[in-house]
Amino acid sequence: MRIPLQPMDVAALAFFALCWLFYEPLLKALGKRRGGGLINTDLTVIRTAWMRNMVGRENRFMDGQLLGQALNSSSFFASSNLILIAAIASAMFGGERTFRSASSLVVIQTSSRLLFEAQLSLVLITLARGLLDLIWAIRQMNYTIAAIGAVPVRVEDEKRHVFGDIVARLLNPALSSFNAGVRAYYFALAAAAWLFGPLAFIAATAGAVSLLVWRQRRSPAAGAIADLRRLLADT
Repeated sequence: MRIPLQPMDVAALAFFALCWLFYEPLLKALGKRRGGGLINTDLTVIRTAWMRNMVGRENRFMDGQLLGQALNSSSFFASSNLILIAAIASAMFGGERTFRSASSLVVIQTSSRLLFEAQLSLVLITLARGLLDLIWAIRQMNYTIAAIGAVPVRVEDEKRHVFGDIVARLLNPALSSFNAGVRAYYFALAAAAWLFGPLAFIAATAGAVSLLVWRQRRSPAAGAIADLRRLLADT
């Protein structure tokens, strides 16, 4: 059964798909081309320094606590994501009654039940991808905890960086997956704007991407992280 999409709906959907699927690859390319300046890029260096320092500590309780906080955050977002997915799935399976209730609202722009279900499906797919990223982040964090526990209490000076770099190769992808899972909420909100029409969909998508890029490059947090990376490089 064909979904009744207007040309503006198709254009908005294509714009969203382009931003959603290619945001992270383009961000990585931008970080490499300009030699950093992005939170994600700078944090890979900072986390590597953290793991190198961890190897030099006899008492690694603090490192376990910090990683445990990140693990708890990932579990929280994954649980919240599941609740949202269940709520959207419930609305989709609500049938004609849910469609009539939603379409009776003046701000909702949906011409048919098929289009309404397609709009909800996009939000569901976006959240589902984020959930997979969060689950993978949790698994990798557990691998990192095991790796930290396996590092000998006393490590020779010439091997500290070797151990630290190996553990960082687990930690950095884990927290990158966590970031991708959290980022799914931004795009899910943009996808939900399709219910208010294609123009709102385009504006929300552009707004989400602009906010993400600003936070990566121009936010106060980005400036502080960039300064810390430079200090670590000079130390």
